[in-house]
Amino acid sequence: MSHPSTRAAFTLLELLLVIAIGALAGALGLRQAHAWLDRIATHAAVVEGAFTVAQARDAALAEHTIVALRVDTVAGTLALVARGQRIATHALAHQHGVRLSATRDSIAFDARGLGYGAANLSLIVRRGSAADTLVVSRLGRTRY
Repeated sequence: MSHPSTRAAFTLLELLLVIAIGALAGALGLRQAHAWLDRIATHAAVVEGAFTVAQARDAALAEHTIVALRVDTVAGTLALVARGQRIATHALAHQHGVRLSATRDSIAFDARGLGYGAANLSLIVRRGSAADTLVVSRLGRTRY
């Protein structure tokens, strides 16, 4: 009587093939995940920037004075300044790992909460291949 041949394990070639396919799928998934995280970080920084604009307008109304929103692209921060004193700072680069660029270095709001000056501000936030933009109108409206 002959015994049927049974296979108890995988061959080394089969194991290497499964590992190679898994590594390739993992690398592709990791690349997509990295791009997705970059998009999330840039959007979160833009939303925080819009919050900072609203905070500047609110402070101008509450304090009945001009409040400036200053953009420091080197440090990656947004700062609120009233009467020569810094009243708040948002470190977007540090918190979200992004780089900032802007069309202007500041925008100010008067005691009525309206823009003081003549131009809009665009804040561009970048991380990796992702980019997002916050546009602040002269009236203080935000769009992103």
